[in-house]
Amino acid sequence: MSAKKKIQPVIACGDKTILPEGAKMIPLIIMGKEHMIPETLTVMKAIEYTGHQYTRGCGCRGGICGACGFFYRFEGDYKLKTGLACQTVAEPNMIITQLPFFPMKRTSFDIENLHATPDELIRMHYPEVFKCVGCGTCTRTCPMEIDVMGYVAAMKQGNIKKAAEKSFDCILCGLCASRCPAQISQPTAALMARRLSAKMLTPKAEHLESRAEEVKSGKYEGMLSDLTKMDEESLKELYLEREREPDLAKAGEWMPEDKSRL
Repeated sequence: MSAKKKIQPVIACGDKTILPEGAKMIPLIIMGKEHMIPETLTVMKAIEYTGHQYTRGCGCRGGICGACGFFYRFEGDYKLKTGLACQTVAEPNMIITQLPFFPMKRTSFDIENLHATPDELIRMHYPEVFKCVGCGTCTRTCPMEIDVMGYVAAMKQGNIKKAAEKSFDCILCGLCASRCPAQISQPTAALMARRLSAKMLTPKAEHLESRAEEVKSGKYEGMLSDLTKMDEESLKELYLEREREPDLAKAGEWMPEDKSRL
């Protein structure tokens, strides 16, 4: 280890990372500059540890929002890898660069005024889906372990409901699109599939529609107003004394004795 590495100051910021006793320091190259950081940190925490502050590309910190996508390589390895900075643990000699966002294809359509079937609409707005060569790079890239190639195949088959179900956990990070040789924007195509599935292929819940109309009519405004006027202790008491649905009750069968607030 060089003298420069030994005297590099230790800086902790952000959420004040607490290091384990005897933590080993490892080299990490961030945007072309080498830093020494403790092992076991995620890439996101490692970047903060070096004194950087986030102004973008940092959201939920828990693998949900998809905002912290990044590329990385290891010294001496030709492979370009991807990940989410909030999930990926930093490793020695990792060379990283963050993505402020990935420019994916987006389309505009009126969900209330559709004049084609779901599969025709996918074909109309995302014709590049049919250029998929089945290489599987998108699936291998996905940090959420989604079968991306599988839901793209479902779109090609015209099975939009299946595509919607298989892509449900997508966080729109765009990493799959960044590696696709066919230049498909898989996340936004899947988002359209889910919207079309919900609008055109999923049976309507009549009770939900009627309840939505009750909310719009202001039926519950008085109850909400009463709750906002209650003090904290009264709210706790109301919550603890509420009628509770039995754990094993079948859906739609249980009803509370007091139906005044339904």
